[in-house]
Amino acid sequence: MKNNGSQLNLIMEFFKANPKRDIKHPEVVDWVVKEWQERTGKVFRDPDRGIRSLHQKGYLQKIAKGVYRYDPDFVHLRKDLEDFSPALKKQILERDGYKCVICGMGKKEGVELHIDHIKPKDLGGKASLENGQTLCSRHNFLKKNLKQTETGKKMFIQMLESAKDSGESELVAFLEEVLSIYEKHNINGHIVWKK
Repeated sequence: MKNNGSQLNLIMEFFKANPKRDIKHPEVVDWVVKEWQERTGKVFRDPDRGIRSLHQKGYLQKIAKGVYRYDPDFVHLRKDLEDFSPALKKQILERDGYKCVICGMGKKEGVELHIDHIKPKDLGGKASLENGQTLCSRHNFLKKNLKQTETGKKMFIQMLESAKDSGESELVAFLEEVLSIYEKHNINGHIVWKK
């Protein structure tokens, strides 16, 4: 196993030491981050992904949002989960121009890129060129954790156009202020608001 494999082993070590107990996410993360630092001198960058991966593979049960349990009597390993091969990852990156398909940012802008299953692998998504896409870490996080990649900017732009057409000056002022907050924080920057 590579580095990630030993990180997964560390997460499993924690759960095996605490079997048949519903454990909240922060307790696991705090322990594995500290333990990884002590053992390797390195930072455990994404324990959340490791926990999700172990759940997807059938090692952990998800009890509620952010609550997992290891029960050795109920481990159901899934053999149908497919990861992208290094060659396929390269093909997807090349096809997508080494940029996030949502915001268009890439390594030139200092953005970390991920190869994402369009249809998640735990829902039967295959590791294929057609089911792969390049996402920046930010949009990958939004997709995985919030089940969406945008936060309503298009809706506010459309509402603003309607308010202008209807002569609703107070609503126009409100919506312009909302959209300026999107701009200030570069949220959904790939959606252009023509002022």
